[in-house]
Amino acid sequence: MSNTILIGAQWGDEGKGKIIDVLTERADWVVRAQGGNNAGHTVEVGNERFVLHLVPSGILHEGKRCVIGNGVVLDPAGLVEEIRGLEARGFPAAGRLFVSDRAHLVLPYHRSLDARGEALKSASGKIGTTLRGIGPAYGDKMARTGLRTGDLLDPAFPDLLRERIDAHNRTLAALGGEPLDPAAVIAGVEAAIPTLAPLVCDTLPLLHEAAARGEEILFEGAQGVMLDIDLGTYPYVTSSNAVSGGACTGSGFPPNRIDRVVGVLKAYTTRVGEGPFPTELSDADGEALRAAGREFGATTGRPRRCGWFDAVVARHAAMSCGVDGWALTKMDVLDGFDRIKLCVAYELDGLRIDTFPANIRAAARCKPVYEEMPGWKTPLGAIRTFDALPPAAQAYLRRIETLTGVPVRILSLGPRRDQTFDLP
Repeated sequence: MSNTILIGAQWGDEGKGKIIDVLTERADWVVRAQGGNNAGHTVEVGNERFVLHLVPSGILHEGKRCVIGNGVVLDPAGLVEEIRGLEARGFPAAGRLFVSDRAHLVLPYHRSLDARGEALKSASGKIGTTLRGIGPAYGDKMARTGLRTGDLLDPAFPDLLRERIDAHNRTLAALGGEPLDPAAVIAGVEAAIPTLAPLVCDTLPLLHEAAARGEEILFEGAQGVMLDIDLGTYPYVTSSNAVSGGACTGSGFPPNRIDRVVGVLKAYTTRVGEGPFPTELSDADGEALRAAGREFGATTGRPRRCGWFDAVVARHAAMSCGVDGWALTKMDVLDGFDRIKLCVAYELDGLRIDTFPANIRAAARCKPVYEEMPGWKTPLGAIRTFDALPPAAQAYLRRIETLTGVPVRILSLGPRRDQTFDLP
């Protein structure tokens, strides 16, 4: 496999956790390089279901080592809760999970600011944030006022934290919010230190030494390209770079050591939260996709907005990430449809366009230009080879390849590990 970056090629929720879990069998290290616990990767192992928010999916594979990189914003209490939950189910972190001492902390005042900021927005201005404090934490990072995991090991940490609490309490008061109790916040964060301190280290040499030994590294993305802070549907985006380049800046691993980029695509399209979504369905087909695909957020539980496959979005991901091959998921969700549509372009103010507009108001006016294909009306879940797919399913897959200019290399036809296979 060599060194691989895996990214979500739509608005997140593409099934990355499942594909990461499969690819981890071929890797030695799994690295999370951006985002926070606003993301959720769902993995099914046997009869057990895991939802991972900060810990890389490699933790579920014996002998694999995992890194939370410098580009992640990390909620100490949330990470401790996740670690303890995994340990209770037989997956220890000691010696297997390494946390960058450069990763920034998400602290209680970030969550308060997130909630207060969202509450003050008009209905049309709401972003649909998860209220986990991710945006304010990245804001502190960019303002150069953030605290990092390495600071947890500093004897001066309580004083540093108190200073930041006082500053943010002034901001909360100006916004009409309730100030936080500094003693309670400090005690809560300090309670996480005994669990986290043994895991915090400089992860940069770990990864470079692993590469020098010929060990293979998998970088797992969070969210999706259309939620990227620069290349997504701004401002309805996350606060980090979800494109492939974010894996390098968020881990300290150089681009010239990356061997391939895998993009995860759902065979239809979904998104959670606000923002434009040209192929969104508000009819019986949309409800059918949501029900068959169990489209509810792993982190928030919110129902996802559902629509037909959007090749404009997929091409945007392919260009911005240098995708070498797709991992196509949830194609089995389309089993019950007589006819299936694919968006091949948009109509914007009477003109046909083939790329996604940067202007959010223009994007909201885009109307999908559809092609229609026959459905296969056959359950796909037990199929394990391309040749065994019904001809209509083969044609649908090949049409996605033609429209995006990228081959499908991995196909997932269900939630279990054994329902995923490589394509020639």
